[in-house]
Amino acid sequence: MSDEPRTPQDAQRKHWEALFAAKPAMFGEAPSAAARAALEVFKREKCAKLLELGAGQGRDALFFGQNGFQVTALDYSKAGLETISRKAQDLGLSHQVLPICHDIRTRLPFEDQSFDGCYSHMLFCMALETDDLERLCGEVRRVLRPSGLHIYTVRTTADPQYGTGVPRGTDMYEISGGFIVHFFNEATVARLSRGYELLACDSFEEGSLPRKLFRVTMRKEAP
Repeated sequence: MSDEPRTPQDAQRKHWEALFAAKPAMFGEAPSAAARAALEVFKREKCAKLLELGAGQGRDALFFGQNGFQVTALDYSKAGLETISRKAQDLGLSHQVLPICHDIRTRLPFEDQSFDGCYSHMLFCMALETDDLERLCGEVRRVLRPSGLHIYTVRTTADPQYGTGVPRGTDMYEISGGFIVHFFNEATVARLSRGYELLACDSFEEGSLPRKLFRVTMRKEAP
């Protein structure tokens, strides 16, 4: 049976697996600016149990763990998760940070109302159609406690790389390095906020291009 990827999403999974295996600190060791900003919000809201989607090699998950949160770190890369496990053990955080291998295109493997907050940094701008992201937001809403917070970041259509490379779907382009990026506008943010109160959609920059991003903060609405 062929192990060739059947979809662009499957191809991206193999791409990230190879990159994380080759570069155990691909994004550095320091937490992202997005995680530092989210930390203050989660603290203010007295969150304790966090779910991180697309945890990569763990720089943000470990940062949250070092700041006293119980973190469940999801990613579909086994190489990335092995790095998180090793670093958590080295830092004495094995009891704070739990890495789990999971493809977020499928149902989240948790009971309803399991978490106080959910965080992801650029996971939503991977090779995922908006319909996939709507389902994911519904799943996040399911596993959040009442009034739980959902904070995510995405690259925007104001980004210098928007519209460059090979088109791979609506507002999605395969750019240099083989990465497929889904770029967001405010209408997409609004669409994904159904079932939530949209608290903020803040613009910020990251990296040397620089990348232009939104940091979206939402609160789970009552049924």
